[in-house]
Amino acid sequence: MWEKIYDFFDTLWGYPMLILLVGGGLYYGIRTGFFQIRCLPLIFRKTFGEMFKKDPNADKLEGTMTPFQALSTVLAGTVGSGNIAGVASAIAVGGPGALFWMWVTAIFGMMTKLAEVSLTIKYRKKGEDGEYYGGPMHYMRKGLGPKWGWLAAINAVALLLLVLTDASFVQVNTAATALDDAFGVPLLATGIVIVVVSLIVVIGGTKRIGEFCAKIVPPMCALYILGCLVVIVTHIGNLGHALGMVFKYAFTPMGAVGGFVGSTVMTTMTKGGFRGIFSNEAGEGTAATVHATAKTDHPIHQGFYGVVEVFIDTIVICTLTGLAILSVGDLWASGEEGVYLTFAAFRETFGNVGVGVAGICVCLFAYSSYLGFFVEFRTSLEYIFHEKLTRYLKWLFFVPPIISCVLPVGVIWDLADMVVGFIFIPNMIAVLALSPQVLDMLKEYTAICKAEKKK
Repeated sequence: MWEKIYDFFDTLWGYPMLILLVGGGLYYGIRTGFFQIRCLPLIFRKTFGEMFKKDPNADKLEGTMTPFQALSTVLAGTVGSGNIAGVASAIAVGGPGALFWMWVTAIFGMMTKLAEVSLTIKYRKKGEDGEYYGGPMHYMRKGLGPKWGWLAAINAVALLLLVLTDASFVQVNTAATALDDAFGVPLLATGIVIVVVSLIVVIGGTKRIGEFCAKIVPPMCALYILGCLVVIVTHIGNLGHALGMVFKYAFTPMGAVGGFVGSTVMTTMTKGGFRGIFSNEAGEGTAATVHATAKTDHPIHQGFYGVVEVFIDTIVICTLTGLAILSVGDLWASGEEGVYLTFAAFRETFGNVGVGVAGICVCLFAYSSYLGFFVEFRTSLEYIFHEKLTRYLKWLFFVPPIISCVLPVGVIWDLADMVVGFIFIPNMIAVLALSPQVLDMLKEYTAICKAEKKK
């Protein structure tokens, strides 16, 4: 029964989601002359180039987090199990070509992420508690009009379910299994520690979450990237073959190899594309709820951080994870799946020490993802139940992890996969319907950037 339900949603979401994401990204790309590629230097200059500069007008800007804190919090939510366990699962089921389709979702997803982040800044609101709330449900209702309130309601409920399945189930379960495999830590113990530490951070509000993530995310990403690079360099002789398989089997069916049962091109496309969406969240609108709290001088400026987020998440980290796995001979076809496959690549290179390092990275990724999702959780609650009830209901966020850390891994991922479509499709409808506003804002902001450059 469970398998039939999952297969139904797997088929239902597979084609529509890929068509919407690639089609939507292609539409924005054509209308803007593929801005995400053509103007990547400008995007990097207005994000990486200004990330650590102190803005003299920062106190006058609305918001609670700095753009860097918002980016770190979003990366905390996106750079998680999807980059490690998700990439490994996509390759184990769809073959090496799945990595190629992750790149495709990232390239087109950059523009959809820019659009949804820009829209959330335009239509965000300040609550009575001083916190900022925004996201797809807000730009659906305010941007599309009250008659689209039903679509906003579906999105808000879907976001609530996604947070509970992804943050509380996938991320915590991944952290628990990683520490159990690497150090023998009991699953339940990990769940309890994650809840206690998260409570201490969350009590300080979104500003405290942003400050915490800004400190933990950069070194966390750097450590994992370094580990992957060492694995790849150690097996540099296999890199050419690995890349060859990525491009070849993105368009060619692959037969059974070792523990790999084989895959069709469509399976490769859907698994790679789906895991790409799950990893960078482009098209879901989930990250927009966090960006809504950022201090920024223009919606598109914050939208640039959305582009950078997809770039770091998929083009950098997912690619390194995939190549690290594929470079270690036929390890990818061993029959291992999820985080255990990634661990196997580190174990083969570093021995048990490598597994320990990978285990720490996975745990930090999964924990920071869980924490980052709190902003999305309280945003969906605020929209559905309003602020007064949200003050009390938000603490329910800390109950599911105790249960999820001991559930089977397969069930966890299946639940998360089924919910994604309910939030993705309504959001993409709104992002496309509101495209004239996004294009106008982009035209306005690029004109500002050109004027600044001439000074």
